[in-house]
Amino acid sequence: MNLRDAHFVRLNSELMPINPLEASLYERYQIQVLAVEAAEPEEIIPHVSECDALAVVSASLPVPVIDSLSKCSLISRLGNGTDKIDVDEATRKGIIVSNVPTFCNAEMADNVMAFLLALNRRIPRMNRYMLAGDYMKARVEGLGLSRISGQTLGLIGFGASAKAVVERAKPFGLKILATRKNMSTPQDEAVSLGVEIVDLESLLQRSDYISLHLPLDATSYQLLDRNALAQMKPGACLINTSRGAIIDEEALADLLEKGHLGGAGLDTFEVIDIFSGKETPPDHPLTRLDNVILTPHVSGLSVEASQEVTTTGIENLVSVLNEKMPNPNNIVNTGVVPRFPLGEHDPEIFIT
Repeated sequence: MNLRDAHFVRLNSELMPINPLEASLYERYQIQVLAVEAAEPEEIIPHVSECDALAVVSASLPVPVIDSLSKCSLISRLGNGTDKIDVDEATRKGIIVSNVPTFCNAEMADNVMAFLLALNRRIPRMNRYMLAGDYMKARVEGLGLSRISGQTLGLIGFGASAKAVVERAKPFGLKILATRKNMSTPQDEAVSLGVEIVDLESLLQRSDYISLHLPLDATSYQLLDRNALAQMKPGACLINTSRGAIIDEEALADLLEKGHLGGAGLDTFEVIDIFSGKETPPDHPLTRLDNVILTPHVSGLSVEASQEVTTTGIENLVSVLNEKMPNPNNIVNTGVVPRFPLGEHDPEIFIT
């Protein structure tokens, strides 16, 4: 395929504008880009139905959008998670779904530690008291602080981002537990990192801090429901930089308000749509609690992470438009049979 003749669509052009590096790579490979900002299927379909490939940051690509793709060979996710893409439908249509699996592991781990330390030192609550002029209330909060060394951090999921958290948490003297989907996986790596692999129930009951590190799918949706959250230690804190829908947010708010849980650091949400463009605060109980830290899905962001996701995302694109498979490590639907024949991956095609 002549790259100059390829019909390529880049979604989320306003939410996440094309950056200078991305623009320079399109120019280098002579890829003509149709930049589109659209959110609903009926808005997206007219732009993508005839495309040869498309890239997406955060827009949802449900079955109607996938079914409209009459020529598309690749959906390049400029990020890691693919829960907003109907991967099964793409696979049935022979469309490769690629991502950047190494994207932002360091940034997410940094954000987890920032949440953990802020919650441990009760910084959000003391900050509110200080801003209100209640200096003695802020001081009283300090009287109940606990030394972080010797406390227990539980990681639900034990992939790359969780292991990056382990590297950062160990020097603070935290004991670390982890649970994983496949409990039969050999534990040699966990043992070498000083991590104890336990079942979910044990992790909930033993951890002072719990951090989520798993994708959103049918098995993880509301994994931490009211019953699971109630099993957490009194005063424990919950950190979520994965996907909001893994948690029952209403139950979480209730248990925080009642004092069963000590705090939460949340970067992702099910109910709060941070991409909606609305400027008014959402009517949600989590926004009214002084022991909760909320950030707008930014735990994976940094200049360096942006460069990484741009480079790898376009590498996947260039491979397919050159009629080659992307790097196998970047293919989400590994069993896909491409709708158009593609040769083996050639790493020499893409040179930054």
